[in-house]
Amino acid sequence: MERIPILALGSTGKTIPALGFGTAAYPFAGSETAKGSILEAFKLGYRHFDSAALYNTEQTLGQAISEAISLGIIKSRDELFITSKLWISDAHKDLVVPAVKNSLRNLMLDYLDLNLIHFPISLKPGQIFPFSKENLLPMDIKSVWEAMEECQKLGLTKSIGVSNFSCKKLEILLSTAKIPPAVNQVEINPLWQQKNLRDFCKEKGISITAYSPLGGKGTIWGTNRVLDCEVLKEIAENKGKTIAQVCLRWVYEQGVSVLVKSFNKKRIEENLGIFEWKLSPDELKKIDQIPQQRGYDAYHFISDQGPYKSVQEFWDGEI
Repeated sequence: MERIPILALGSTGKTIPALGFGTAAYPFAGSETAKGSILEAFKLGYRHFDSAALYNTEQTLGQAISEAISLGIIKSRDELFITSKLWISDAHKDLVVPAVKNSLRNLMLDYLDLNLIHFPISLKPGQIFPFSKENLLPMDIKSVWEAMEECQKLGLTKSIGVSNFSCKKLEILLSTAKIPPAVNQVEINPLWQQKNLRDFCKEKGISITAYSPLGGKGTIWGTNRVLDCEVLKEIAENKGKTIAQVCLRWVYEQGVSVLVKSFNKKRIEENLGIFEWKLSPDELKKIDQIPQQRGYDAYHFISDQGPYKSVQEFWDGEI
């Protein structure tokens, strides 16, 4: 079994496992299948698990952690790196701390290792997914981030960060932040490499976690574009690896942590097989030349009446 490397976590002095296990599946709900997959991931050596209030998997993950400890699969909570995310209807100054406490109740944990603002937008309180676009609101980044900082000071989470933030939105946040974000979790794969954002985050001491490294198939927006890419197919055949392994290895070689998600035991194990080989300079060059296209366009948050009237506005031109 390949050991998962550990990466520095922003400028916090803490660390994050390079490979994490995602728990999002649409329709959003926990299940026995999901719990079984998480337990299998524990057995195989995964220690970094990613959830969110939106996914409705916090309780499932919490049950799996409790079971894994009682079965002796893991020795203690301290072995794990657990991430959750603040849903946008709780992205209001006074609702952040109660929302994180609720996530901890669901997970049956005393603290998170990382808590993220899920999207740079707010929603009227009490709204879940799907929601009416007329209830979308601009996020007061300054006050919401202050509340996230409070969560860290209270010990509810060891580190705080964001997800789906552009360079411009990170600059707005950093202009008033007392604690800089440890992580920006964003879409990254060979067909959406995010070089400018990665360079910006590196300069600012912000780690990146990549989601949808295989193109987000099985989500409400994902496609097969990544797994159908001829360049990646050719490299995989030459390497004797799967296309998924080539994608994951490429992301890992960019120096970022990466999230994988599968409820298939064989693939859960295959996704670990990315650390004891490398892509050649020629293979990296071929991947570098793949035409780029963002997969997730955030259309759920685009509205003529809302804070973002176009995809360009939401991503600040990073499309």
